[in-house]
Amino acid sequence: MRKRLITPIPQDAPPRDEGWLDLDGAAVVEVTSEEKDYPVESALVSGEMRGWRAADPGTQTIRLIFHQPQKLRRISLAFEENEIKRTQEFVLRWSPDGGRSFREIVRQQWNFSPKSKNIKLNSRMSRCLN
Repeated sequence: MRKRLITPIPQDAPPRDEGWLDLDGAAVVEVTSEEKDYPVESALVSGEMRGWRAADPGTQTIRLIFHQPQKLRRISLAFEENEIKRTQEFVLRWSPDGGRSFREIVRQQWNFSPKSKNIKLNSRMSRCLN
C-alpha cells in the first residue's frame, strides 16, 4: 500500500481549473427548467458564481450529452440554499449506450435550514465511468 500526506483544501478555496473539461466544446446540455437570471450555463462555466435555479417546482433534470465518450475521474457539485428549509436530493447517473439505459453513480440527500448559510459540497471520484 502506498500512502501520501496531503494538505487539506479549505472549503472556501477557489476551484482550480487544471484538468477540468471545457463543456462548451465537449457537450450539449439539456435542462427541464431554468429561471431567466440563473441559466444552467451559470452552473457549468468556470468562474461563474450565480449558479442555476429551476423555474418550476418539482423534480429537475440537467443532462450533459457529450459529443465524444469521455473518461471522467472527478465530478464536483455544490448546492447552496439560504432562503427556505427544504430537503435536497440529487442522483448522478451515466449512460453507456447513448441514453437507452442509465447506471447510478451516487444518490445523496440532505436537509437545508434557513437559520445558517448552507452549502453542501460533493466531490466524488468516479471509477465506474469509462
